Amino acid sequence: MHYENFRTIFVYENNRIMNSEKKYHPTESELEILQVLWEKGEATVREVHEVLELTRDIGYTTTLKTMQIMTDKGLLGRDTSTRTHVYTSLVTREKTQKQFLNKMIDGLFKGSASRMVIGALDGESLSSEELRELQDYLKQFENGES
Repeated sequence: MHYENFRTIFVYENNRIMNSEKKYHPTESELEILQVLWEKGEATVREVHEVLELTRDIGYTTTLKTMQIMTDKGLLGRDTSTRTHVYTSLVTREKTQKQFLNKMIDGLFKGSASRMVIGALDGESLSSEELRELQDYLKQFENGES
């Protein structure tokens, strides 16, 4: 399947949802499916289900239904041009991580990103390489490069 054909099909199928203002935050189960699709790029329900089954007991129909709901929400695109539907993520890993981080910062740390970082690092032993990475990032942040 060519990317443009795939893109046309899932954009058409999700046009109403994708253009709406409502944003959906994936549930824990939906995140598991997104993780699989982010790694694979695209996959059938069966392929996603086989990966999920490695870590937990889940029925095929549960995976199918969850992916159908995610398509309705605009989180997944679905190529229906063949008998076996192929799914892809319509949300990026980075955008999703940022949404969850912002929600966590607002909810648990009262809007303070520094409190979250301090809480995450408290009691952790970091390697010298990790410390250097953090220092480099902070320098870039101070210089407005981040």
